[in-house]
Amino acid sequence: MRPPRALKPFWQCHLDDHVIDLAWSPDGNSLAAASVSGPVFILDAELGTTLHTLTGHDFGTTAVAWGGAKVLATAGQDGLARIWNTRDGRERFALEAGADWVEQLAWSADSERLATGAGRKLRLWDFGGELIREYPDHVSTISYVGFRPISDELTSACYGGLTVWHTESDWAKREFTWKGSVLAVVWSPDGRWFATGEQDRSVNLWEYREGDHFRMSGFATKVRELAWTADSRWLATGGGERIGLWDCGDGQPAGRPPRPLIGHADGANVNDLAFQRRGPLLASCGTDGMIAVWHPEVRELPVALCVSDREITSVRWSPDDRFLAAGTALGQVALFRVDGLAT
Repeated sequence: MRPPRALKPFWQCHLDDHVIDLAWSPDGNSLAAASVSGPVFILDAELGTTLHTLTGHDFGTTAVAWGGAKVLATAGQDGLARIWNTRDGRERFALEAGADWVEQLAWSADSERLATGAGRKLRLWDFGGELIREYPDHVSTISYVGFRPISDELTSACYGGLTVWHTESDWAKREFTWKGSVLAVVWSPDGRWFATGEQDRSVNLWEYREGDHFRMSGFATKVRELAWTADSRWLATGGGERIGLWDCGDGQPAGRPPRPLIGHADGANVNDLAFQRRGPLLASCGTDGMIAVWHPEVRELPVALCVSDREITSVRWSPDDRFLAAGTALGQVALFRVDGLAT
């Protein structure tokens, strides 16, 4: 079996602090990189140069989300979600999200609505920054806000489950309940499944239409790392040094072991997972300073690796799947070209 190919940066740049979030613009021309200390950098994806440095948020930025190719939403520890014009780097307006820490942002598929989660407050805004509605307080801090693929239904999660909301009223449309602290939620691209990573080192998997529920437990750590293949068949999970690949094609993923993907160092934690948007490749990164690219349909070992002496916090595929961006705990952002790895 061929050894993994060495991943070498196409370019790299240095920010002022830990990269807490990283996102591609929909047209693939820009990257938004958020520093934990507050500033947000808009980077030219071709050159790695800084187009704009946004002031971000006092006390720290928590998340970024593009609402079209030239509009960026950011959230932070100042109680605000801010909307920026990335053509000129200017702030368009700020939204009062209802609590001191704003940690959740999500645009609808058409970028006409923005949902914010702050503390127990879920609010829905239009593109111009007008409040559409505020939903009833959650029972605990909101840990996820997002729109279900295909249907574009608004969903949120906190301790005890996930709720699907009406967007034309503040009533809950549907509730999925269980006892546990939800740390992460990811929907399958076809909207059939959602998976949750839990504080108690487990993963819950729900089939949306019928409500079938599966629980996978025994992970080494609490689980925040989840990713779906483009065809919605395979769910990748972190929760330690090993990546598990669960087959959801026949609707019965629990009760059998996942396919292991082995490559990260013993004792390391996987920090992030991302499948290509259309292709078969999976990217992972971890506390061991490793970025790994996998072709799970072909083999259980990485097809490409980059090993460094710094913790990697995030990996993101470009919209056309040709490039992989990564952020580090020391403030670096690097871009890798991955053409040819899927063949």
